[in-house]
Amino acid sequence: MKVFSLDKLVRIPPVSFYIWGEGPLSLSLSAGVLLWPWVFIATDIINEYFGLQAVRLLSWIAAVMIGYAFLMVWIAIQLPPADFWIWRTVGARQLYMPDAFDTIFGQSLWIVGGSLTAFLVGQFADVVTFHWLRRLTGGRWLAVRATGSTLISQLIDSFVVLYIAFYLGAGWNFFQVSLIALLNYSYKAGVALLLTPILYIIHWMIDQYLGKEQAQHLIERAATQSAIWAKWKEASDNKVSPKG
Repeated sequence: MKVFSLDKLVRIPPVSFYIWGEGPLSLSLSAGVLLWPWVFIATDIINEYFGLQAVRLLSWIAAVMIGYAFLMVWIAIQLPPADFWIWRTVGARQLYMPDAFDTIFGQSLWIVGGSLTAFLVGQFADVVTFHWLRRLTGGRWLAVRATGSTLISQLIDSFVVLYIAFYLGAGWNFFQVSLIALLNYSYKAGVALLLTPILYIIHWMIDQYLGKEQAQHLIERAATQSAIWAKWKEASDNKVSPKG
């Protein structure tokens, strides 16, 4: 999990601050913050036109693929290296490739578990919140249901992955992990707000491609199916088991 310096990226003087007595802290973020705002935008678009069940299915497929990728990397790490590959010259330095490969691609099980858990929980929270906000606003204001659900789901995602990977898995200080998660979330929330116009552009492009009538039909069907699923789920949860 690469951590990068945001102040270096945007070429501003190094930032150093303290919160709750912890520090000095800097604008250091995990590289995952670059990817996930776009993932949640894609989720909201799929949610808008195909509904809750489609997003749930794609989320499970994505989780399986992520798990499979990590499994293949773990197997690759266990394979014995070829003799000619062990040492490589990079610039003026000799690099021991097995250690380099393991360091770059190796991930602890806690990080893998945290990433998968945060992804699934965050995605499902996004889906449910999206349709809850849609019903609350009567289907109006795309930005409210899309950006609002993204802000909530990314809040969950940002904290879950770090608590599992570093608080439980690495024994980091609770406040330290909380501050890093808060910083990551602040960045992702800001990006999500800035990307809100992209939702309208993609929405407009889809409407142009499908035609306004067909696009609206898909949206209404997705909303209806999601509402039916939610009512069925609620009824199933409240159902009293028959006595044996």
